[in-house]
Amino acid sequence: MSVLADLSGPALARAVKANLHEFFRCVAGAGETGSFGDPELTAWHTEVPFPWFKGVLASRPAADGDGEIVRAASAWFKARGVRTFTWWLGATVPREGWEDALRLEGFRPSEGPPGMAVDLRGLKEEGKTPPGFHVAPVADKKTLEAWTHTLICGFGLPADWEEPFLAMMSGLGLDLPMRNYLGYLDGRAVGTSNLFLGAGVAGVQFVATLPEARGRGLGGAMCLWPLLEARQMGYRIGVLQSSEAGLPVYRRLGFQEVCRVEHYYWAGGARASETDVRG
Repeated sequence: MSVLADLSGPALARAVKANLHEFFRCVAGAGETGSFGDPELTAWHTEVPFPWFKGVLASRPAADGDGEIVRAASAWFKARGVRTFTWWLGATVPREGWEDALRLEGFRPSEGPPGMAVDLRGLKEEGKTPPGFHVAPVADKKTLEAWTHTLICGFGLPADWEEPFLAMMSGLGLDLPMRNYLGYLDGRAVGTSNLFLGAGVAGVQFVATLPEARGRGLGGAMCLWPLLEARQMGYRIGVLQSSEAGLPVYRRLGFQEVCRVEHYYWAGGARASETDVRG
């Protein structure tokens, strides 16, 4: 296990992005993938109708001929009926060259959601949860089904997203480097979160709470639980990408914004939705 301990701003910004990119590589392994003849490009396609789950990651600087690669990748997605997908650059890959090639194919830049980080030794664990609330790891298919249903309802996503989301999460497996958590209140599933260990840090994602259970500190508890487990494993830094609604919750835990999670999107000339289902 290689654990990142550099708490400088640039290192934390790189870690936020690199953890997300490692997650995308896992998604590629669980779904349909392509490389277009270039080992430093990874494309993934799932049936989940959110653009982050259909994308390309470039892990090298731009080179001559990349315009043709962008066209080939776009054709690959279009042949699968995809209306919106994303393009990502590695945490240290410069935009120069790539941005021109992407714009010519109809991609547009997005500054993305806030990327946040916390020193796990300084987590703020204050706050109370209601009696009867507890969190448990997802350990089997039946519980993963309950986790997926709770997440879909917690984010207010269309019901027809549930089946493809479950298929994707089933393909990712139930144990490290990825682990899902389900929160229960009086025996009923009410909250979700996920731990992803990658790039030397602990990434938290998929933090959701059912509407009727909000306002009781459960969102913070769902985020805190995987971070405490990661700290016990020896990890030093926690990272996440926050929705605007989640910012106050994460700041109370000690997270600070260190970057924006920039990427590019192609949506047939229309702006891609920035609704975030990761937290």
